Amino acid sequence: MQKSSNLPISPEQLSWDDVRYFLSLARGGSLSAAARELAVEHSTVARRIGALEGAIKLRLFDRLPRGWQLTDEGKTLLDAAERIELEAHAFGRAVQGMTAMQGTVRLSAPPALSSRFLMPLMAQRYKQWEGIQLDVVGEIRAANLHRRDADLALRLSRPEDPGLMARRLGSAGYGLYGNARWKRVARNKRQFIGYGEALQGGPHQAWLAQYTDGAAYVLTANDFTILHQACRSGLGLTILPHFVARNDAELEQFDTGQPPWLRDMWLTVHPDLRRSPRVQRIADLLAEIVQEQQAFLA
Repeated sequence: MQKSSNLPISPEQLSWDDVRYFLSLARGGSLSAAARELAVEHSTVARRIGALEGAIKLRLFDRLPRGWQLTDEGKTLLDAAERIELEAHAFGRAVQGMTAMQGTVRLSAPPALSSRFLMPLMAQRYKQWEGIQLDVVGEIRAANLHRRDADLALRLSRPEDPGLMARRLGSAGYGLYGNARWKRVARNKRQFIGYGEALQGGPHQAWLAQYTDGAAYVLTANDFTILHQACRSGLGLTILPHFVARNDAELEQFDTGQPPWLRDMWLTVHPDLRRSPRVQRIADLLAEIVQEQQAFLA
């Protein structure tokens, strides 16, 4: 017959259930309170705590007439037990996030792209993502997926952040647009609308600066919606994405004599979320929409 060891139980032999019973009794202060929380008999609580104390060779509670109070050793272990509880709950949330279709998916995308292009088409496909709460953040800046600013990010340039998974969805084209009245005006007499600081840096913006040959802009703006409205009101010509301007009856595309301007559309996701069903569902829908609309976009 094997002799039992007098050494305390090793950390590997402890279970989350041991910690759960310990925490419940420590917080409740009595067997009955812990039993109600754990949905067991009070004798079960007493037996589990006794077994834990015997296994680790420490007395965790003083049995007093008015309840069970933590010993000094028990108080020392309480903080560690609460940290284990937090990690256990975090693990459960992570599992739920990886397996459940219900929940929130946060998508970061440029404001004009999300409002003028994505939202009408996503709304038409609502039955394909029903049960998911889609949180769309319209922003020019690149969301930090490592900090969980967003679950998915749709951008018009290839992401440079290390450690992210990137998927090219297609291309978005740009053109020189303006009210038809500008076609009756000589090129050297035309007015132009420029990009504000937040929109600068793209190849189309650089071309616009070259095309205007140094002429002063009558207006600059850092939002495509403002640029679009100023352009269709006849204030001047500017470079606009086709998905903003192509279907506007108030605008016409002007010939620039240059090849089409295209910007690749990239969808990025943190590797930890790539297997989340709801994140994958939204990612697949975005890819489907961009591919179906590629002729319109480019």
